[in-house]
Formats: sequence, C-alpha cells, structure tokens
Amino acid sequence: MVLFGEERGDDMKLTFLGATHEVTGSCYYLEAAGKKFLVDCGMEQGPNYYENKEIPVAPGEIDFMLLTHAHMDHSGNIPAIYAKGFRGPVYATEATCHLCDIMLRDSAHIQMFEAEWRNRKARRAGKEEFVPAYTMEDALGVLRQFVGCAYNRRIAVAPGIEVRFQDAGHLLGSSSIELWLTEGETARKLVFSGDIGNTNQPLINDPSYLTEADYVIMESTYGDRSHGERPDYAVLLAEVIQRTFDRGGNLVIPSFAVGRTQEILYFIRQIKQEHMVHGHDGFTVYVDSPLANEATTIFQEHQYDCFDEEARELLAKGINPIAFPGLKTSVTSDDSKAINADETCKVIISASGMCDAGRIKHHLKHNLWGKNNTILFVGYQAVGTLGRSLLEGAAKVKLFGEEVHVAAQICQMPGISGHADVNGLLDWARAFKEKPKKVFVTHGEDTVTEIFAERLREELGYDAMAPFSGTVYDLKADLCIYEAQGIRLEKTETYKASRAGKAFQRLWSLGQRLLSVIKKNEGCANKDLDKFAREVQSLCDKWDRTDI
Repeated sequence: MVLFGEERGDDMKLTFLGATHEVTGSCYYLEAAGKKFLVDCGMEQGPNYYENKEIPVAPGEIDFMLLTHAHMDHSGNIPAIYAKGFRGPVYATEATCHLCDIMLRDSAHIQMFEAEWRNRKARRAGKEEFVPAYTMEDALGVLRQFVGCAYNRRIAVAPGIEVRFQDAGHLLGSSSIELWLTEGETARKLVFSGDIGNTNQPLINDPSYLTEADYVIMESTYGDRSHGERPDYAVLLAEVIQRTFDRGGNLVIPSFAVGRTQEILYFIRQIKQEHMVHGHDGFTVYVDSPLANEATTIFQEHQYDCFDEEARELLAKGINPIAFPGLKTSVTSDDSKAINADETCKVIISASGMCDAGRIKHHLKHNLWGKNNTILFVGYQAVGTLGRSLLEGAAKVKLFGEEVHVAAQICQMPGISGHADVNGLLDWARAFKEKPKKVFVTHGEDTVTEIFAERLREELGYDAMAPFSGTVYDLKADLCIYEAQGIRLEKTETYKASRAGKAFQRLWSLGQRLLSVIKKNEGCANKDLDKFAREVQSLCDKWDRTDI
C-alpha cells in the first residue's frame, strides 16, 4: 500500500500555459489538494505566434506530471523542467513510457547537436555561447521517473487526486485523462482529451468516448474542417507508387517517425501482399530514421495490448502487420547516404514529418529538383514549416544553405490524419451525458479554436471558450480568475493569424480543399473534368472582383 502525506490546500485552479490558439506546446498547470502538477509539457514546433507564460512556480515545486502521449508537442519539454529541478514522477501509459524512452533521448541528441553547430558559428562571430534546452543526462534522468500505468484503471497519485488513462486512439499508448480532484466537501472531475484519434486507423484502436466531466479540456486541430469521405489509403498509395515508378522516379515520404511511419508500412504490406503495383515487383522500401526503426520495434512489443482487432487477426495468422519483403532499414549515416546512390526506383520514408529537421532534408535535397520524383505528405504540416511551404507551392526552398528548385510532384494523401476531424471532435464531445460546466478549447490554430468553440456553443449548447496562455480558472467557484489576452510575438500580414478574418479563413480552407479535390480527380474522364472546370470557371467569373 502506498502511503501519501497529509498536505492539503484550499486552491483548486487550472492555468493554461501552452497550445492555446496554437497547435503545439501542450502544457497545463494545476493546483489541487495541496499539490502542484502538470498535464503534458510539450515542445513548440514551428513558429511561435503567441507568448506562452512560464510555469508559475519553480519546477522543483512541481509534485508530479500526467502525460497524455509521447509526441514531442506534448512531452518534449519534460527534460527541460528536469534540468531546472523537477524530480517528481511522470505518470503515463506503459506504451507512452516506452516511446518516450526513445523520443526524448532522440530529442536530447538533436538539442546537443544543434548547440554544438550553433556554437561553432558563434565562436567565429564572437557571439555568446548557445546553451541547449536540455542534455542527454537530463533526458536519461527524467526517464527514470516515468511510471507506467494500465488503461482503464483508476489510480490514486496523491490524497484527493485520482487519474485514469483511457485510449485516445491517436498513437500507440495515447490517452485521454480522467482526473478526479477532492478537497474537503468539494469534488470536481476534469477530462483532458489529449489528441483525439481518427476512427478506423490501422493498428490502433478507435478513441474511447467519455461520458462524465465537470470540466473538459479538448483539442481542436481539425476543428474547422472535415477530412471528407475516407479513401482507401492502400489504393491511393499504390497509385502514387505506380505513377512515380512508371516515370522512373523515387517516392519520398516525409513521415513522423512514431505512428505515421508504422501506418505507411501497414499499407505497403497490403499493397505488396495484394500485388497492387504492376511492373515493379519486389520494389524496395527504405525506412531512413533510427527513431522510426526503434519505434517500430516498440509497436511490435505492444501488439497484444494496444493493437486493434484487425491487426490481431493478422498476427493470429502469422502475418506481421508492419513487415514485408523488400523492407530495408537505415541506421548509420553511411546507410542513409547509400540510399541516394541507388539509382533504382524506390520508396524512401524518412523523418521529420514536417521536413524541419532530420534525414528527410537530405532526401529532399537529392530528390526535389527531379521532375520524375514525387514527394508525398502523409500528415499535418504546421504553419511556417518547410513541409507547409512545399504544400503551398514553393518554387524554391533552401536546404543546408543551398537553394533547391522544386520540380518534383508534390502530393498529399487526402484525409490521412491521426487527429479526428471536426465531425469526430463533435462526436467525442457529444458523448457526455450531462453538459460539462465548461469546455476549454485548445490545441488548434488561432481562429480554429474560436470556430470550434462557437460550434460547441451553437450545436451542443456547451459553455465553451478558447483561452489564451496565462488564463487561470477557479474550479471550485466555477469562475475565471484571470482571462489572458493573446500577446503576439511578431507582426504578420497573413490573414490566417487574424482573429477578425474568420469568414475569410473558412473560405481559404475551402480553397485548399478545392485544390486537394482537383488533384484527387487526376485521371478522370475528360468530360467530367471539363464539367468540373466549367463549374470552377463560373465561380471565378462571379467572384473575381475588380472593385476591391
């Protein structure tokens, strides 16, 4: 039996720190039952448009942390607060603990490598030394504090504080967190959605639907759009491979090392098993990411406790869902360089998924300029990342100080996402039997958080708000103690960041979807394409305003 101290307090407060009006950097600070703790401590990825408040206490005062899943935008800053004194336990699912073991070590390696590179330049320029956010020692130190928890089991982490991890269907080991807080006669239940998964994803289960909560803190990544009708991903991927190989080109897939890479391997196994690519039998697939290779091993270790029914049926037949003939893994830098020396048509899967770091940048340098090649995006691309620039039609990009012409075909798999779309988010929110006292909308781009909060109010009758970093809410009194205003870190002329341009933002999103639909119709009958073109032309003629 675990005995806790009797420390008590009168506060029951929630403070929003990260992923407020932004997609990355999830972090929430709570005070309850005399304890101070965090839910998630994520790294910001891509440009930081709003100022994020610091944790309001010294990291050494934080008693423990709850972690929804292993993605860096939720876990990436945990070693940083360890470096500043945090020494409490980190509670997460078993699979999340195992994934964090490789991901946080990988992040520390990147931090230290970047610091070494920047300091070489700084010394030549006579500038001050750059200090990394954390070191490998910090990562290894905090990893010893991780505590693995089973799904669906209610756990007391302190007197008056209990948690339960429920499968969020987003990533191996991902969870929504149910949190019960009790102080004297006051009891409150919070639900942190984490990242809510898309339904019918390969390998992992669909998200769990929770039914009771006083307060809900939920993500809104795709809170303003639908993924559309779910396509047959194996068929679409096979078509891209066929088209690219027939041209004599390579298919380069920037992919998140953990989660998305394993899904792509699942589809390629199906493609090979069903002979869906013709004339290129036995084609080679390279996974050029040490992190992805380690993650694939962890997926296999958790196949019986985390895989869905379909994947378990394959295992029962003796079929590995994510392995096949022709699969090659690249570990060393020499292995990686050898891939581009191979002149045969091939599939290259490499990280990072948004092209802002890692080995994928080398493969882009070797393949972007070739008109026979294809770059296929299979995941979300944050504003300001190289991946987003390529998707938005950049004609040239800079890689390793060299300007590279973009001649390769740039494609995106429609609808493939580990996140629920707006309909999935609404279905998840609709599952609560009684209306929560408040729903806080986070983890979405600036206007998206507001758009989704409005839909929750209008369609479900929920009291919803999209807080900015620094907002403090009294959970006992059901009262906002301090409502922060967004403080922009830089001026930008882009309409996407303007809160006043909601209607235009929605129109822009539809325009992006139209481009996706046009690409999807490549190869359709000419008469259908002509009809489509006339309809688009009619809209253009109607709205091509010259009086602006």
